[in-house]
Amino acid sequence: MKKFIKKLTKVTLPTIAGLFLFAGIASAHVTVKPNVSAPGAWETYTIKIPVEKEIPTTKVTLKIPNGVEFQEYQPVPEWKVTTKKDTSGKVTMVTWEATGDGIQPGQFQQFNFVAKNPDKEGSAAWDAYQYYKDGSIVEWTGDEKSDTPHSITSITTAQPNVSGATANNHHADNKVKEDTSKTESEESNSTPIILSIVALVIAVVALIASLRKKK
Repeated sequence: MKKFIKKLTKVTLPTIAGLFLFAGIASAHVTVKPNVSAPGAWETYTIKIPVEKEIPTTKVTLKIPNGVEFQEYQPVPEWKVTTKKDTSGKVTMVTWEATGDGIQPGQFQQFNFVAKNPDKEGSAAWDAYQYYKDGSIVEWTGDEKSDTPHSITSITTAQPNVSGATANNHHADNKVKEDTSKTESEESNSTPIILSIVALVIAVVALIASLRKKK
């Protein structure tokens, strides 16, 4: 029995550890919230930047989707904000660059800004570029199946209780944002439990197969 437990531990622990590590990396995406907003609304958007490497993030550039009009940003200590405009004067890119140490490993940073949504229904894809201190860049520009997906905001009128859904309203509905955060947190907390169960089942099957081969 002791030999069986020892073999089971050797098989299960590396498998579970690897799955937890994969889950942590896979969830560390640059995101823009909310996911849904109304046509023509003055929405308060939040870009969240986690650090998925063991080195700091020092700069983030966000491409403003077509039809979305960037209006203003909330200043953050130790971060400089610059914008790039097209020939008509509309902001096409916003860059947050650290004047201090940047975002350290194991941390995340959020930046808030106000933008006016397109008047018609559709979707806004937020391409983002995350710069690390070593010069490497992670481009969050892929689709939802990509390892580095961009965030998408659905611009639609079918959105009860969505924050900032009223046109010309700069203030988001904090209650909805809190509920959304709780839901995301609950989903995130359930993932490790599911993965650990799957890993344990796989490990037991592998161990039984190896014992049968020895017989």
